[in-house]
Amino acid sequence: MSLMQSLMPYIKIARFDHWFKNVFMIPGIIVALYLDRSLNIWSIVVPTILGLLATGFVASSNYVINEILDAKFDRLHPVKKYRPVPSGQVNLFWGYLEWIALAIIGLGLAYCINKPFFYCALTLWIMGCFYNIPPIRTKDKPFLDVLSESVNNPLRLLLGWYLTGTELVTPLSLIMAYWMIGAFFMAIKRYAEYERIGDKGTASSYRASFKFYNQQRLMISIMYYVAAFGLFFGIFLIRYRIELILSIPFIAGFVAWYMHLAYLEDSPVQYPEKLYKERGFVSYTALCFLIVIFLLLIDLPFVDRLFPPTGN
Repeated sequence: MSLMQSLMPYIKIARFDHWFKNVFMIPGIIVALYLDRSLNIWSIVVPTILGLLATGFVASSNYVINEILDAKFDRLHPVKKYRPVPSGQVNLFWGYLEWIALAIIGLGLAYCINKPFFYCALTLWIMGCFYNIPPIRTKDKPFLDVLSESVNNPLRLLLGWYLTGTELVTPLSLIMAYWMIGAFFMAIKRYAEYERIGDKGTASSYRASFKFYNQQRLMISIMYYVAAFGLFFGIFLIRYRIELILSIPFIAGFVAWYMHLAYLEDSPVQYPEKLYKERGFVSYTALCFLIVIFLLLIDLPFVDRLFPPTGN
């Protein structure tokens, strides 16, 4: 066996293909640049590169411990049983060593940026430990599994925010909106997994939280998260950027399309890293992102006239 073949299982469990989730840092960068006009976009180029790398390595550390500790459950899943750890391709000693090494690299890079960024990166890593490691292991607890995993969303927002070097405080409404849309994504993923397995007993053996979940409870939680997202995002746009009100129909379309994907056979929302295959959805997502950026950066005076402040 060649060296590359020996290393490949360890590369796979680090899930470098999941680094695309670091795009959730970008809105934090953009909003910080918008609100703190003292920032120079060119001065954050190097911190942005280091920040993306740091966050990626910290996330990969969390993925490694997830793969190791989930192996006995993944063996009960129709697809995940072929992953490197449950299929016996990974030596657990080297796996744990990889977990620690990736964390040291990521946190070391984070420390080179600034202290707030480092503390956010450290929190991201700690939340990964809470999510995966007994006796806490929040992923086994209904609702807390979704909320503790989706907190990575606002943490990535904060990582993007603080790598700019701004001293402003991140708007709480934006943090909460980010958390709730992340919870929506995770709850949709749970729903699709539950439907894919198709048997309550098998599902409960694979994921402990499925002992409590059923279709109705999952769908109710999904509606709660998306409603909470809408309310917090509404507070943010009214407080900071009224032009964003024009993005609401497009964002609603994005939410509806994502829910539609959950109902497909062997739904792609179970594996977010494979969503790129849904070209129509990816194109629409890119359109929504561009619309939000445009509305954030370009003043539209007629919107102020349509939605004047209270009392005017």
